[in-house]
Amino acid sequence: MKKILGLLSIVLLIVVAFESFYIFQREYFKKDVIKEKLIPKPLLSYTFENLKNTKFPQNQITLGPVISETQDSFSQAFYFSAPKTPLSREMDKISGLANIPKKEGEYPVIVMFRGFIPQDSYEPGAGTQPSAKELAKNGFITLAPDFLGLGESASPSADPFEGRFQTYTTALTLLSSVQTLNKGLESNYVGTISADLEKVGLWGHSNGGHIALSVLALSGATYPTVLWAPVSKSFPYSILYYADESDDQGKAMRKSLSDFEELYDTQLFSPERYYRWIKAPIEINQGTADREVPYWWSDDLAETLKENDVDVTYFTYPGADHNLLPSGWGSAVTNTIDFYKQEFNK
Repeated sequence: MKKILGLLSIVLLIVVAFESFYIFQREYFKKDVIKEKLIPKPLLSYTFENLKNTKFPQNQITLGPVISETQDSFSQAFYFSAPKTPLSREMDKISGLANIPKKEGEYPVIVMFRGFIPQDSYEPGAGTQPSAKELAKNGFITLAPDFLGLGESASPSADPFEGRFQTYTTALTLLSSVQTLNKGLESNYVGTISADLEKVGLWGHSNGGHIALSVLALSGATYPTVLWAPVSKSFPYSILYYADESDDQGKAMRKSLSDFEELYDTQLFSPERYYRWIKAPIEINQGTADREVPYWWSDDLAETLKENDVDVTYFTYPGADHNLLPSGWGSAVTNTIDFYKQEFNK
């Protein structure tokens, strides 16, 4: 009898032990799952799928002081506001530089996106102004935003990747807000200068080309677009390629990217995956001696866009560098102006 009771006691202890172990495991993994679900991922609002479905506000563009002038045009500060995050009602101030023809008339608008310029050497219009002056001389109003952290704009996010993605929200808000431009022009030019809001185009150089391609994909709009040596490769390769240009040889960038990749799928943020959404006619201008954007990147881009039924015109300039110097700049300006005139007159 005692042996039977002893065996029953042992069996009972084993059952209790297994039950306790099961409960412990269940609660442990439950807490682990809950912990996983509670990890914040705020940058998901910047995936291409989410940005495509986000409506960006139409905020008033106002004109500030005239910075300089030529015989043909004024270079003038402008301002608008963009959401701090894609769905935020809190707005950040954005500044930029406009070029406005002096002659009375109604003019198409070209929104211009510059490439990367170090903060300590930046001034409004850097990277766009030489081409912008030529466009204004030939009958176009130009708008080149400074983006966050530069000019008189508000500070960007402390997160380097969110700061990068904020260029998309800034650009998309500016394009929504172009429809308010005539009110801003009216307050300065009293009926003599106006924008033809049915004729809006994009121009982008280097990283500004990356922004333009992203905006075209996200908006699905048909803005005639000119790209000069655009950064067109996938994210994050498109930034790792330039890692050695920083003082630390890209160490901080790689650490930030490693942290980012622990939380996010980088493909969801990579413009190259979404070029199939682009509907706009595009002209690409590329120097064959470019060391910042290898010419074969633009070769591949032109081919990819054509495969997706995008109307592409592609010019190469033998011996020209990233700024299409010394042999291509004048021809690229002429080709740019001709492209816009042809597209806007269709």
